[in-house]
Amino acid sequence: MTTPALMLQGTGSDVGKSLLVAGLCRLFARRGLRVRPFKPQNMSNNAAVTPEGGEIGRAQALQARACGVAPSVDMNPVLLKPESDLGAQLVVQGRRVATLRARDYFARKPELMASVLESYRRLAAAADLVIVEGAGSPAEVNLRAGDIANMGFAEAADLPVVLVADIDRGGVIASLVGTHAVVSEAERDRIKGFIINKFRGDVSLFDEGLAIVEARTGWRSFGVLPYWPGAAKLPAEDALSLDRAVSAGEPRAIKVAVPRLSRVANFDDLDPLKLEPDVTVVMVAPGEPLPGDADLVILPGSKSTIGDLAFLRAQGWDLDLAAHVRRGGRVLGLCAGFQMLGRRLADPEGIEGPPGEVEGLGLLELETVMTGDKRLVEVAGRDLASGAGLTGYEMHIGRTAGPALDRPWLEVAGQPEGAASPDGRVAGCYLHGLFASDAFRAAFLGRIRPRADGGLRFDATVEATLDGLADHLEGHLDVAALAAVAGL
Repeated sequence: MTTPALMLQGTGSDVGKSLLVAGLCRLFARRGLRVRPFKPQNMSNNAAVTPEGGEIGRAQALQARACGVAPSVDMNPVLLKPESDLGAQLVVQGRRVATLRARDYFARKPELMASVLESYRRLAAAADLVIVEGAGSPAEVNLRAGDIANMGFAEAADLPVVLVADIDRGGVIASLVGTHAVVSEAERDRIKGFIINKFRGDVSLFDEGLAIVEARTGWRSFGVLPYWPGAAKLPAEDALSLDRAVSAGEPRAIKVAVPRLSRVANFDDLDPLKLEPDVTVVMVAPGEPLPGDADLVILPGSKSTIGDLAFLRAQGWDLDLAAHVRRGGRVLGLCAGFQMLGRRLADPEGIEGPPGEVEGLGLLELETVMTGDKRLVEVAGRDLASGAGLTGYEMHIGRTAGPALDRPWLEVAGQPEGAASPDGRVAGCYLHGLFASDAFRAAFLGRIRPRADGGLRFDATVEATLDGLADHLEGHLDVAALAAVAGL
């Protein structure tokens, strides 16, 4: 018996597919179904560690949470993590297998379909419903040969498809009608209808637009979703969202500045800080100086540590950071940012780029050597200063050594973790996700400035937001029709 399934594809990137899949996962899971998310191919440097020690796109981890299950490498069997404008790290079923240039990856895609289908079938066998997310758009017909992300996979797994279009960016009628025009006749038949996302204002004003799309394509509408502000409380998958992260509202007590690195990774580390009522997180765009009134500068993760260190220097952020430290400001380096804080970084085997070594920022007495082995593990520990517990994960290559490690500020599994300067104002560690732990986050922010507990309970906020998203979809989509298309 075939497991019921539905695939959401977009008329373009960043139209809201990831959140809609998460919302549908929560919606159907609340009805007592065993729901599983699946994305055949993802391209993102925002990744999550799975319990079995693999890595998948962070969006699929959120979707798994919406289903009420642990994330699995089968939920995202092919993950591409860009390391440069020309090449990306290829992760298959949770494990790094190669770094490939784009042309080499396209040549390799057909052989990856076997792994994709293997993961899908394994996942579907334990599910009542699978909700699949495409990547990019099926209208990119120049990429159709060997496709494993959109129609190529839908055809191989024989799945019905629903298109998602974003009206907020404009041109929504053209995007839907244009997709109909360029895909093949068989693919038009596979598409069962469409969802209009991010509508602002009176939805009835688009009734004529719906009629035009339906008449031109023969596809039905499954609903128009009003713009939902709650989406800002959930992790974003695409680093493009950081370009829109502009602080607004009244000035807040604690100001955190984060340089927008060219290969920024695991930037969802910042999400809990953004939701704190007394914290402002400022994403500093390339070419802009680090704000002089920042209390804390966070150097985030990166998929290309040495490359992004050069990028940081090209913006003059190294000079801004030195001035920030002289003024008594605090600095926190996370993973690649931790490595950058040291005195030297070496990549003798060319793991992340051309072999070589460079000087670090020199703010911690450390040296890092890149190695081929990658550490992927979920961890639990505590903050040494306060005793507050924390959880997180490690996802990094490289081994770090030096006297600064004799000043750890965290403990993980009974072992010292991280390093700090003698005055404690510059610190770093290999842990991602630590700010999601409420007690640790409160203790850390309290060291920057005395403050009352802001009341944020991050995990509870994410859970409530997923429920709110499911309610939003239930109120505006023809869920019964979507269920029927899926084969429920």
